[in-house]
Amino acid sequence: MTSTTLVFLGPVRTGSGAHGDSTALAVRDGRILALGDDARGLAPTADEVVDIGDGLLMAAFGDGHAHPLFGGLESFGPQVKQLDSVAAIVAEVRRWADEHPGAEWIVGASYDPALAPGGEFDARWLDAAVPDRPVVLRAHDYHTVWCNTEALRRAGVTRSTPEPRLGTVVRRPDGTPLGTLREWHACDLVLDQVPARAVDELVEAVRRAGHAYARAGVTWVQDAWVEPEMADAYLSAVRAGALTVRVDLAQRADPDRWPHQLGPFADTRARVAAEGGELLTARTVKFFSDGVVEGGTAAMLAPYVDAPHSCGMPVWEPGALAEAVCAFDAAGFKTHIHAIGDAGVRASLDAIEAALRANPPWDRRPVITHVQVVDPADLPRFAALGVIANFEPLWAQPDPVQTELSIPRIGAHRAELQYPMGELARDGVRLSFGSDWPVSSHLPLEGVQVAVTRRTFAGEPRGGWIPRQRLTVEEALTAATTGVAHQAGADERLSLAPDAPADLVLLSADPRAGDPMEIRHARVLGTWLGGRATHRARAGTSAEGRSADPTYAS
Repeated sequence: MTSTTLVFLGPVRTGSGAHGDSTALAVRDGRILALGDDARGLAPTADEVVDIGDGLLMAAFGDGHAHPLFGGLESFGPQVKQLDSVAAIVAEVRRWADEHPGAEWIVGASYDPALAPGGEFDARWLDAAVPDRPVVLRAHDYHTVWCNTEALRRAGVTRSTPEPRLGTVVRRPDGTPLGTLREWHACDLVLDQVPARAVDELVEAVRRAGHAYARAGVTWVQDAWVEPEMADAYLSAVRAGALTVRVDLAQRADPDRWPHQLGPFADTRARVAAEGGELLTARTVKFFSDGVVEGGTAAMLAPYVDAPHSCGMPVWEPGALAEAVCAFDAAGFKTHIHAIGDAGVRASLDAIEAALRANPPWDRRPVITHVQVVDPADLPRFAALGVIANFEPLWAQPDPVQTELSIPRIGAHRAELQYPMGELARDGVRLSFGSDWPVSSHLPLEGVQVAVTRRTFAGEPRGGWIPRQRLTVEEALTAATTGVAHQAGADERLSLAPDAPADLVLLSADPRAGDPMEIRHARVLGTWLGGRATHRARAGTSAEGRSADPTYAS
């Protein structure tokens, strides 16, 4: 096999505090060969030379928490994401249903829960568009569904349906179901009736997700919610050559049956290790500690302001969560815990601490993800326990979900405790960034901009929302690159250095220069996975790196 050399000439962010930036980088056979003058000296005989110009070459982005398969599947149904009214969503559902008369179910995502008072959507609004076939739409938080009357009928959800243990059937005053279902057991009443996707559809969803990530400059993703059929879909994608990004699968632990999952999870891990090649692993277990603030299901230490009878909905009892984390940790699985409310965060820290005490030391790198509301007393525990705080930085802005749903539910005092990335960074905690795509945008520079400014894209508030929690641009870029690589256990990708894998992104501008409110406008000009280009920009690509092709819109 003939060796090929690729040389980049211009500014290079190495991500190494010892060496800082460089002026050139050379790649050969998928690995970094040289930096600086040594790399420049290879340019005359290189197979390709790339002029960085006014841009910046840096380590490719990672996504420390996302749902790629769900993201890919969203393009199969009605395109309700980013529509700004209930009427627009209903019109899109009607359009899609008319164009797909043979579809037994109409399934889509991700509608904005802030478009209806209290996030409560009526089945009759969808009935006006599709009265004779079931419709089920996921909210963009993926913790809530909105369905029409036919979907409720097929699921057997009626006035007499008892409240599920983990979830809520939102009801009208007469007790009949409104059409909004919240959290696991309630949502599953309808979702369990939806016909399973064909394997070829799931493989195509993986391919589309990988294409979207390549355009965004991402080369590694933590899929943070994997059911058994999804692991099979990923392996099918590997066999078909449809997986074009590194992915680690986090299998979801179920509080009702986790002891019976230990063996199958280990079997899946071994099968993926044997068949997944260099791109796919299954080293992680995902736990949902609680729900979401906007739905009133995040586990809080004190009651909600708008529901003084409720502290939310823990998915696990704290003792059971600790027992399960200890068991999977002992089996060599990495821990990844969704925790939104301050009680959910505390229970997650307690569970990780229990595992550290119960089991022998190993390179566990536990992750608590989202970290929305943290009691100040628990902040020092992240560093003390070696917990990685995975933030979805795009959420750290006063958008309508915050102003219309979350803040009214938790009150002004707890609102000021949200997304404490600045405090944790100053405490020396490892931060990693994720997108939670398709819950929110998979474009890393959008999250980096919000982490730095704590402002909406419209610029509000001028001084930043909870400004003490802002990061510097360097800190935010590190969280989006090195921080995710550390989470992945990919120490060889912690910086751009000779012999490191050439996972690279070329940006049209240096995010560290200029107005922080312009960071998201830097274009992704190219992405390289192990030295192989997975994306090269072409004319017509927008400033945010989105393709004009609606197939990959997100």
